[in-house]
Amino acid sequence: MAIVEVKTEIPGNVWKIVVKVGDTVAEDDPILILESMKMEIPVVAPEAGTVTEITVEEEQLVGEDDTVAKIET
Repeated sequence: MAIVEVKTEIPGNVWKIVVKVGDTVAEDDPILILESMKMEIPVVAPEAGTVTEITVEEEQLVGEDDTVAKIET
């Protein structure tokens, strides 16, 4: 088993966190929704697994390539 970091591709504001610690996700399932330039952009799981940590809160600003969650595969 490995820990995979879920990272943002663009800067934005964390609009909504869709999962919680302990949830099982499939590859490409949304982890959270960013608001950037008045658009909603999903941040998705890069691999299937179990969410072990969420490192951000709703309404928090994040930058490009920030880790927002961790998944155990």
